[in-house]
Amino acid sequence: MSPRRRSADRKTIFDPVHGTVSVEGVALSLIGHAAFQRLWGVRQTGFAHLVFPGANHTRLEHSLGVFWVTQQMAHRLGLSEDESTTVAVGGLLHDLGHAPFSHTLDPTTIEVLGFGHERISRAWITGQAIEGITDDRAADASPAMPDILELAGVNPRVVADLVDPSHRRESQPLLRAMLHGAIDADRIDYLQRDAHYTGVAHGTIDAARLLDTVREHRGRLLFAEKGRNAVEGFLVGRALMYSAVYFHKTVRAAEVMAQSALERLPEYPNVPHEIFGMTDGEFLAFLATTGQRSAEMVRRFRSRRLFKRALAWKEIPTGLGRAVGRLLQEPARRRQLEDDLADRLHLLPGGVLLDLSGLTSRSAGGDWDEVGLLGTRGPSYPFRAASVWRDLAMRPPSAWKLAAYVPPENRPVAVRRLPGLLRRSL
Repeated sequence: MSPRRRSADRKTIFDPVHGTVSVEGVALSLIGHAAFQRLWGVRQTGFAHLVFPGANHTRLEHSLGVFWVTQQMAHRLGLSEDESTTVAVGGLLHDLGHAPFSHTLDPTTIEVLGFGHERISRAWITGQAIEGITDDRAADASPAMPDILELAGVNPRVVADLVDPSHRRESQPLLRAMLHGAIDADRIDYLQRDAHYTGVAHGTIDAARLLDTVREHRGRLLFAEKGRNAVEGFLVGRALMYSAVYFHKTVRAAEVMAQSALERLPEYPNVPHEIFGMTDGEFLAFLATTGQRSAEMVRRFRSRRLFKRALAWKEIPTGLGRAVGRLLQEPARRRQLEDDLADRLHLLPGGVLLDLSGLTSRSAGGDWDEVGLLGTRGPSYPFRAASVWRDLAMRPPSAWKLAAYVPPENRPVAVRRLPGLLRRSL
């Protein structure tokens, strides 16, 4: 192969987290696809940049990082060339289906479409049509993604099964664990990347040691006993990043505002599906043209006049658990309650926003029971037993179960009146 041909078939990308990332073959074809290029316009950490100004990194950067980490894992595990390519492609494509601002619109995605972003990723990979989303973007000449994969000898359905955890196939437990395990390529990348760009050092982990000690035992992904310190450090980093960044109260305020801006459209939930295939900028521009409350939210984002937390219940008061649970199951009921509370506080509809994510979020280490260490006597699972490490891993990512947000100018009154109003309304 001539140097000129080699240059055309391989690209080197300089990554601030992993250094140089080489991309060639099927991966090089995939990153040029319009669905992948859209990820340039989707922030990895949603609205975290409003609190941590450096957090402007994108899902595309993260996807390249996961691609690199899966390659390193595959090499150390001694996977075959076909397995290595399949899992690396899965890492590259795992976030195709994210809506604008990443996880921010997850609840509305499920309410409107009936499924989450993993299903959209699957649809892109297999060529399934989802109206308004997986259709080719205007003026784009990208070949169909399954055609790219099949031409390279990669089975699209196998990749889709790795990307979408709702389709479980016991025939690929090791490859699946590399993308959906307690310590997987996805998390190894995003903890380092999010720590780097937010400036929050809690996410700094010993990724080199984790990758050096990754092991396979009877089809399961484990870590050598000598990597225990790196595993425990990962546990700490992940738990602290959840509370310090992902569930920061101001980040959550912005996220519930964005969710509300979509929910307050007059035609909601019968909104165009194209919304979920937009970039962040396209989404805000769309909302800005709608008028009323949705456009007001966009103006608040642009001037950083975010809602403020006026109530935070660490525990749901006795006797109210069932009523709060119904709010989770019936988003329309939650919106009606928000508007009733706003009316009683003499605010416009959407002037009170409830955040129930503290009820539904898993602990930052909810799957640590499955973390195994491989020693001379076989595997052990030390994090299943009570310990300080398990306590930290199982700590909820937020200190509250239910929170309420209002415009900052209305916060003093809401702090006094909202707790009583909410109790009586439930």
